[in-house]
Amino acid sequence: MKNAIRNSLIVLISVSTSAYAAAEAGSGGGSFLLTLFIGFFALLIVFQLIPAVLLFAGLLKGLFVRDHKAEKHLN
Repeated sequence: MKNAIRNSLIVLISVSTSAYAAAEAGSGGGSFLLTLFIGFFALLIVFQLIPAVLLFAGLLKGLFVRDHKAEKHLN
């Protein structure tokens, strides 16, 4: 019985260490060019987002702010 427990413990330890080793080898990360590539597209999105937010703010201002000159012409 002791030999069976010891053998199963040895097998469990040997399997788990190889699994951890495989996980470490696969998570090497990207290269510097990949980081630049992703950063470039992130900057494109940010620089297109700024004018979009300004346009949306102008749209909301045009919808909800009263224009007193236009009200005088309507009456």
